[in-house]
Amino acid sequence: MPGATPPAPLPQNGALKLRQVFVRGLELQARLGVYAHEKVGPQRIRVHIDLAVVDESAAVGIGPDDLARVVNYERVVHAARAAVARGHVLLVETLAETIAAAALEDPRVRTARVSIEKPDAFADTETVGVTIERSRE
Repeated sequence: MPGATPPAPLPQNGALKLRQVFVRGLELQARLGVYAHEKVGPQRIRVHIDLAVVDESAAVGIGPDDLARVVNYERVVHAARAAVARGHVLLVETLAETIAAAALEDPRVRTARVSIEKPDAFADTETVGVTIERSRE
């Protein structure tokens, strides 16, 4: 995500201290799908994002109470909204990949897990969708 700070040095013992940052149940109207009726207009989707984030303060204590030192979930929400706003996407997998890639732009994010649900796809199901997980190499 633009404006991210460089990654913190890893602990000397090699053990990463991770924090989980998440967004659950972000409801958006998306132009998404391969069928003709899905191309006519937007449909409701639900997005869940889980990030494993390096916490440079975990090894030494609580750390400063400063927004700049953490991955801000507001930026994660804005990135998901921006991905949806780009226009029609055929596959939920493509949208999930786009959101994960945006999250991994912040070098502190080690893993991004993104789920996208289409709760209105079938009248007789609660929801359908996909979950992808991508890690920094």
